Order: sequence, then C-alpha cells, then structure tokens
Amino acid sequence: MEVSERIIQEYVPGKQITVAHVIAKADSELYQKMGIVQSGNEAVGILTITPSEASIIAVDIAIKAAEIEIGFVDRFSGAVVIIGDVSSVKIALENILETMESLLDFTVVPLSST
Repeated sequence: MEVSERIIQEYVPGKQITVAHVIAKADSELYQKMGIVQSGNEAVGILTITPSEASIIAVDIAIKAAEIEIGFVDRFSGAVVIIGDVSSVKIALENILETMESLLDFTVVPLSST
C-alpha cells in the first residue's frame, strides 16, 4: 500500500501577522535548505501573513524601509523571507508591523529574534 502525504492549509478570517522573527546569524545549511544563495553573514527575517496577498504589500514596505533583499515571497501562503544585515532586517520587519497595524488595521505579534 502506497503512503500518500496530504497537506491542509487553513485560513482564518481577519487580517493578521502571526509570525515575525529575525534569525540574526543563520547557519549556511538553513540558507541551502531554503534555496537562498548566501553572500555573506546575513540575517533572515520571517513573516507569515493572512490574508496571504498582503505579503506583497509587506515586501514593498520592507524594500522601502531598509537595505534588504527578498529571499522569498509567496502570495498564496503568506510567507515572506527577507535577508540583509541584522539591523536592516529588524528595521524592515518593525516597519512592516507598524504600517500593517496602523494603516491597514492588522493584528500583529511582537517581533522575536534568535
């Protein structure tokens, strides 16, 4: 009997950022597993956004707020990964949280880091 894997994505009503995290010194293996080319000792910023289309707005805010690069953005899952130096990634994520909360009435989580 063949084992099959089933993935279920669940969406909740509302506008929210449920994950906002900075990895200050990501291991090179993490970059490799994410499919991101590491050019230095960059930090990684991670967001999960609902509704998922708002991930496009978040990336626009991040690019305008700080010198970061887009590692990954998925308008279907709401996942966003940005890379850059630690302070730039933190500034970008802080701007996203502040703007999405104040301008677009999103519920946001505090920014965490490791």
